[in-house]
Amino acid sequence: MKLATLCYVRDRGRTLMLHRVKKPNDMHAGKWNGLGGKLEPGETPEECALREVEEESGLRMLDPALRGFIAFPQFSRGEDWFTFVFTADHFTGELIDSNEGVLAWVADDRLHELNLWPGDRIFLPWLNDDRFFSAKFVYVAGELTNYTVVFYTQPQGARGWQIAQTSATVFAGESPRVDHRYRPEDDTYCWLCSGAVIKRHCKITCQVCGFTRDCSDP
Repeated sequence: MKLATLCYVRDRGRTLMLHRVKKPNDMHAGKWNGLGGKLEPGETPEECALREVEEESGLRMLDPALRGFIAFPQFSRGEDWFTFVFTADHFTGELIDSNEGVLAWVADDRLHELNLWPGDRIFLPWLNDDRFFSAKFVYVAGELTNYTVVFYTQPQGARGWQIAQTSATVFAGESPRVDHRYRPEDDTYCWLCSGAVIKRHCKITCQVCGFTRDCSDP
């Protein structure tokens, strides 16, 4: 089993995301993801999270919070991955040109419109919850087939975390759908930096940061 961290650095209603478009043979190629990576020998999850975020972004997280665990059975090359999920609302440093991909601050209400792993659309809202989660997401050939999750809370006066809710959802060969109705104003600004855009042949290119996406007009 591979042990890894996944970190979401947040600032004023935005989350730092990484577009994985630089590394060859990247199992996340083309996807937008949080920051993180594999634990090195002798590392704690916290040490790994701090190191990976600084290496990939140039930022140093201050007081990162562990929000949950996610197991990914046979996610890549038949290997199981177990991931510690962190958030950080405070940091120091300046963004660098990452070797892992393209970094961008994305408005939280636009995260679901990025090219994410299907399971990410499910667990990202949990990061805004007071509950701790322990989940399993099962992918087959890159498609999410099912997931389970247990949420924990720590009631006042309790000595430990207690189960608050257990749920399971099974998808019959399709990913969860996002209900986003098209609005003409969606195509008049950049979703990443809010800069001016040019729309040509159903491609929208930001004149400020260069981010390019397909138009959302159905």
